[in-house]
Amino acid sequence: MADQSVSPVPVTPGGLSRRAQQFIETEGVRVRRQDIRRHRDAWIGHGVPAAEVERATAFQDRWGGLALPAAPFYEGGPRILDADCPEEMPAVGWSFPAGDCRASMAYSFAIGPDDAFGIDAYCWTPLHASTGGWLESLALAAHARRWATTVTRVTWRAVDALDLGEFEPVPEVQGVTDSWWRGKDSLIAVYRGEAVGLDAPQCLEAHIYGGLDEWGLYGG
Repeated sequence: MADQSVSPVPVTPGGLSRRAQQFIETEGVRVRRQDIRRHRDAWIGHGVPAAEVERATAFQDRWGGLALPAAPFYEGGPRILDADCPEEMPAVGWSFPAGDCRASMAYSFAIGPDDAFGIDAYCWTPLHASTGGWLESLALAAHARRWATTVTRVTWRAVDALDLGEFEPVPEVQGVTDSWWRGKDSLIAVYRGEAVGLDAPQCLEAHIYGGLDEWGLYGG
């Protein structure tokens, strides 16, 4: 059944860090989500497996209707998290849309067969192992921008030249193609999704947030 009333203040599902919870609840807005259950029989009639319909429905129940500030890459990410009819990707498996782009893009955002959040361009490219990981990355980027004394953008070959030997991966973002790294006074976000998905190495980009203290490095 569709929501009869919707509070604009989102309630964060469990399993996220305190930092991500605060980000979603202070920066996010919950709008009315579409009721995809009403399409179930029609989708199954067109050959979509029932298990894939249920997977899309579970995503919609958990994340549907959540609108957040623009991401620092991928032209801001989905405008609103919103599932739709699953589709089969050749040689990969079933996926479903994760929400419409904010601008005209060469790819779409999708949830893959293993529930990873990623982009569907010339090939399926998982960015984070879950939607929660994507949201953790948004929260960490917002936090890092707020507390860093310097922010440096590097691209293409300069990204692969970064020395990450004394950095450790940030586990909560569940990085697959994209990743976050934490050092003694800095955080580094590495965005490889467009470079991989579009076979465009010039799109490789990293953001280095420097001058962070303990709070700036972790933030809850």
